[in-house]
Amino acid sequence: MNGDEQLLRGRVYDHDGPDPGLRLGRTYAELVGGPLDGLLLDIHGWRAEEADDGVALITELGRWPGGRALYDPRPGEPRKPGPGIVCRFYYPGDTP
Repeated sequence: MNGDEQLLRGRVYDHDGPDPGLRLGRTYAELVGGPLDGLLLDIHGWRAEEADDGVALITELGRWPGGRALYDPRPGEPRKPGPGIVCRFYYPGDTP
């Protein structure tokens, strides 16, 4: 793990701004594996169908700098009722 990756661990993903940090009453997915491993993604207010689709997150740390790291929930993995960290999204790969 390089220095950039160590700085990201335990933070909330926010590509466009400074780390907003955890906010009381919000719902998060933990990102597992890949370049954003350990980050939390704010999914507060997402419908179940939206979360089921997974995400493509912009990152400079992936295979293609400025590309997207893909993260998906595992089918059948339960979600806890929010707020807090309610689920995990897993890394299957990158896309330009």
